[in-house]
Amino acid sequence: MTSHQNTQTMKPATAAKKLGVYLPATPSEFQEGPVSRAELNALQADPPQWLRDLRRDGPHPRPVVAAKLGVSIAGLARGGVTEALTTGQIEALKDERPEWLEKERATQADVRKETARIAERDAARAEKAARAED
Repeated sequence: MTSHQNTQTMKPATAAKKLGVYLPATPSEFQEGPVSRAELNALQADPPQWLRDLRRDGPHPRPVVAAKLGVSIAGLARGGVTEALTTGQIEALKDERPEWLEKERATQADVRKETARIAERDAARAEKAARAED
């Protein structure tokens, strides 16, 4: 009996998400068919020029835009940003510093502080429980 190894494939949208690029901005040959795990690994290891250009200049998908602006994806939506943005547009927003962006950055900073506080609390509880077991 011979074993057959199935090639894992994914939809182009999934591959674009893993690569951190905006699918509609990718070449049509990338968008048209499934992407194998080997192809994805090759793109990550040695990105072609189109991928390097997209990562540098955009347009970027919302998760990347949010990260570059230091806000959440929900914060982008609250600020009225629903489309992919180029690096230039992101830089312009950073320079303009609209009120919604400053508010969302402050909210994100508060969330990070609270997450850190909870992690410290949980670590202290775990340490206390471990000492109690000894």
